[in-house]
Amino acid sequence: MSVKPSVLFVCVHNAGRSQMAAAFLTTLGRGAIEVRSAGSQPADQVNPAAVEAMAEIGIDMSAEIPKILTTEAVKDSDVVITMGCGDECPYFPGKRYEDWVLEDPAGKGVDSVRPIRDEIKTRVEALIASLTPAEAQQ
Repeated sequence: MSVKPSVLFVCVHNAGRSQMAAAFLTTLGRGAIEVRSAGSQPADQVNPAAVEAMAEIGIDMSAEIPKILTTEAVKDSDVVITMGCGDECPYFPGKRYEDWVLEDPAGKGVDSVRPIRDEIKTRVEALIASLTPAEAQQ
């Protein structure tokens, strides 16, 4: 693949699940995949418990800001992964869509966010394996 694949993570508030997924893909993908995240109704800030849970494993997402979902972001992505945004995500033929059913970390403490974080990491690792050649994952 000569052009980098691109992934868009979408959830309602772009404050927890999609931010953690984007942070994992940015870190674990090592630049081989273009990463975006957005929300259909972005929050004012990233979920502090999600920031803390990611910091525990060495990933700093404290500077991230929730972003509004745009049609352009969907058009510019090869893979669109939704996490509870329902029908608010635009659909374009030819894109790969996945819906990851994950518990919403909103309003939960870091103890409750850790298992969600770990599930997201597992899914992101599988996503990377499906998007990059095996030799790039060494």
